[in-house]
Amino acid sequence: MARIFPFADLGNADLVVDAVYEGGARGNAADDPISRLLPGTGNQGGFRAAGRGDDKTFVVLYTSGEDSDWPDQLDLSTGQFVYFGDNKTPGHELHDTQRGGNRLLRRVFDKLHAAASARAEIPPFLLFRRYPTRQSSRSVQFLGLAAPGFRGLPATADLVAVWKTSERQRFQNYRAVFTVLDVPVVPRAWLNGLADSGHPMNSTPPAWSEWVSLGRYKALVSEPTTIIRSDQAQTPSTPAKVGILRTVWRHFKDAPVAFEAFAARIFQMHDPRVIIDEITRASVDGGRDAVGRYLLGLSGDPVYAEFSLEAKCYSPGPDIVGAPINRVGVSEVARLISRIRHRQFGVLVTTSVIARQAYEEVRDDRHPIVFISGGDIADILTTNGYGTPALVAALLENEFSL
Repeated sequence: MARIFPFADLGNADLVVDAVYEGGARGNAADDPISRLLPGTGNQGGFRAAGRGDDKTFVVLYTSGEDSDWPDQLDLSTGQFVYFGDNKTPGHELHDTQRGGNRLLRRVFDKLHAAASARAEIPPFLLFRRYPTRQSSRSVQFLGLAAPGFRGLPATADLVAVWKTSERQRFQNYRAVFTVLDVPVVPRAWLNGLADSGHPMNSTPPAWSEWVSLGRYKALVSEPTTIIRSDQAQTPSTPAKVGILRTVWRHFKDAPVAFEAFAARIFQMHDPRVIIDEITRASVDGGRDAVGRYLLGLSGDPVYAEFSLEAKCYSPGPDIVGAPINRVGVSEVARLISRIRHRQFGVLVTTSVIARQAYEEVRDDRHPIVFISGGDIADILTTNGYGTPALVAALLENEFSL
């Protein structure tokens, strides 16, 4: 269970990774815990910058985790954090936003790619996400201290203006990439020093000092303690994603064979290095719904790993589709294992979940099988711009009509 800091203690609290900072109980904006925890940051919006002028003292990036059109994401295995800017509605130029978040991103990433000395002028970024508690719906969780950019990512890819369409109007927003640094606790003394002088001499986290002086990212990387995902971990995490999966299942439930091509497309959406060579015919495929290759080498000197893919359009359960859950079991997984003898790995895509026993047998015996469950399908679609049931329905109707 996460450590919880009560609202009354926030003014003196350190920032502890994954700790929860409770909001107040008055029922108004004064309940916001971030403004109490970090004075000068304000109590609204995703961008909350402290300090006057263009050079900020520090910046809070807040995410609700529920914006399906702009899905902020933290990869715990690499420390990479993807955050979208604040131009989220048509009718505004990329940098014409009320809180100036996109202007701030442009300035910070310009400094990142300027002279090495300019890194000292970049403010620390403090990441929070919405985390309602019984005490307050405004409570938040601290995700970490972040620096702009990511190791190995070129300057052309860490801040990118992406296009969206809303009500037939096109507009742009930023997609920014940060690295969460290996700083378990951000000391209150350092935050106070930043606020007072902007150049605190003591208590600076070593990972931040190393990044400023050398440009070296020491990321906070956390490997999972288990590789057997529960049913809950394999199902959609938000109401919007539940609606997305429901839309997919309803479209294919009476024609599961048609789901095969869609499952192959989902694997391609997950990774552009996936090449689908053939969607096999249901009557003669011997159980393999698709075969393909995964590009490992350079495009001019390719090395491929071959795979077999199976698709299972099974009921994801009563909370999603009103029908009993139909898990992918040992027998289905065993068939896939038997069919990858002449290929390097297998892929199983399902609208449901993988049963625990089947999951354990595959992982314990180290069979090279990729599992993509119902929640993963919703995540992949959202990441690729299909963040609402309506957008998914249009995709299915246009490209996978029955």
